[in-house]
Amino acid sequence: MSRSSPASRSVRSAALVLSLLAAGGCSQRAPASSACGNTAYQVSDPAEPANRAVFAFNRTVDDYALTPVARGYTQLPDFARQGVHNFASNFGEPKVFVNDLLQGNGERAATSLTRFIFNTTLGVAGLVDVSGKMGLSQHRSDFGQTFGVWNIADGPIVELPLLGSHNLRDASGTVLGLALDPFGGNSDTVETMANVATAGGFVDAKAEALPLTDLLRTWPDDYVALRDYSAQRRSNRVAEGRAGKSGAWNVECEGGAHDE
Repeated sequence: MSRSSPASRSVRSAALVLSLLAAGGCSQRAPASSACGNTAYQVSDPAEPANRAVFAFNRTVDDYALTPVARGYTQLPDFARQGVHNFASNFGEPKVFVNDLLQGNGERAATSLTRFIFNTTLGVAGLVDVSGKMGLSQHRSDFGQTFGVWNIADGPIVELPLLGSHNLRDASGTVLGLALDPFGGNSDTVETMANVATAGGFVDAKAEALPLTDLLRTWPDDYVALRDYSAQRRSNRVAEGRAGKSGAWNVECEGGAHDE
């Protein structure tokens, strides 16, 4: 599968969600379902002026630093970008495994653990996704999703510096995910590899999201567009966790994007 395919699906999904929002008069509730099984969500943004100020800061950093780096990254050969993507994803598998367990999803936990073992050993520290070739599809689990599965309320919108739009529940999950280091204290080599994976994953995710962010910026109010699209995507992610299923939802409706 080409690396452009997930991004294309992400753009189509965003266009569908945003079109439905516009058709509904930009109300803050999404329809109950759509082609990707979008779930209903509610946006509460009482701190919108402060959030917009942080958004403006994020937009400036993005325009002058992050986007140029990401566009340069897209000029690398496909195999190089695929290797970075695989390497970063593999280092994230332990956190996926932990959240699968916390969500009570034994099948998904077994898949994430098996993927990590096989890709780390047979896949040259994760550079090659041998598990995917064996039919073990990648899925994503994070602490914000876990909190949602536990029926913790979304809370108000919080625009995090450099990390973008979240509800309070997901913002807490993001901070916890960043603080948790499954590889801490193992060795300097492992720590270095983990840092490289984090940086590489951030650039890879930004590059993969470029078509989507370019589309969102064509809307009259890109703050609202990105906020509401993010809310819809996270609502879908929680629904996926509650269903306890791996694979198809992430690929078609998430577009392979990285959140945390």
